[in-house]
Amino acid sequence: MAVDLTVRERILEAGFACVARYGLAKTTVEDVARASRLSRATLYRYFPGGRDQLLRDVIAWETGRFFGRLAEAVAGAPDFPSLLEEALLFAHRAVEEHEVLQKVLQTEPERLLPQLTVESERVLVFIRRFLVPYLEREELRPGVEPEEAADYVARMLLSFIGNQGRWDLSDPAQVAELVRTELLAGVLSDR
Repeated sequence: MAVDLTVRERILEAGFACVARYGLAKTTVEDVARASRLSRATLYRYFPGGRDQLLRDVIAWETGRFFGRLAEAVAGAPDFPSLLEEALLFAHRAVEEHEVLQKVLQTEPERLLPQLTVESERVLVFIRRFLVPYLEREELRPGVEPEEAADYVARMLLSFIGNQGRWDLSDPAQVAELVRTELLAGVLSDR
């Protein structure tokens, strides 16, 4: 079984490299097979849905890697508000500095954005699951349940990462104000 995961990972890495080189529209199964040094038949064994499944899974794989790095970046946060601040600062910087994402957003957003929309529900589930244990330890406003608060905070985080609005997400002071006044004001009690 470990061999299967290794081959799958190799294909996903090659797919990511091809998207970086050619873009989403021009990446083919043949390109990925060549880059991974595997046959087309092997790729179709792992991705029976062909090119569409392969590209969806490459996007999901890279999204998972992003959230792994994000979890590492916020692991040492001293409290929940600080965790959210660090998460927003990291996510903003990571999105801005992600060369492949920026290239695809500039050259073919019409191909990426629908994929990200589909992926966003999985991302929301992941973020909610991550946040619930933290919120269970917080003093919440009366009537607010940890699961509801996690859903709200997760949706707000994704919203601000996608469109920062009037906030400068590279400025720690503004991020701290955003977290306290817009993300947590309706969730945490006024202790």
